Amino acid sequence: MNKLIFKKVRMTQIWKNDVALPVTILELFKGDGIGEIKEGDRVAVSGISKGKGFQGVVKRHGFHGGPKTHGQKNRYRAPGSIGSTAPQRVLKGRKMAGRMGMERVTVRNVVVAEVKPEEKIIMVKGAVPGVRGREVEIRK
Repeated sequence: MNKLIFKKVRMTQIWKNDVALPVTILELFKGDGIGEIKEGDRVAVSGISKGKGFQGVVKRHGFHGGPKTHGQKNRYRAPGSIGSTAPQRVLKGRKMAGRMGMERVTVRNVVVAEVKPEEKIIMVKGAVPGVRGREVEIRK
């Protein structure tokens, strides 16, 4: 099966066997062949993640920040040292503050909860990357 392009509609929940399942509703955007996808299939969903703008190292990379005592005034969320004196430059790849999100993310083994071929809609279990209305790609 080739990739199919869907548009993320919204998240909701459906009831199956007296259990509430969180699902994401996806509507077919480009391509044909929604009939190949069946309930219970495992698919890979790729999309562009939500953009979060310019973020610091604590949120972006999970740094712990500095101590709140021992003479610290305003360095709680600072990255700390960025390298040794010897190269006299910052080495490439250093984890620093910067733009976060808006990158391609693939979630694998997502279970298809329900398929409505006449409405060109599928519901997948759990969350998929991206904001509402953004295109996502599904591969079997």
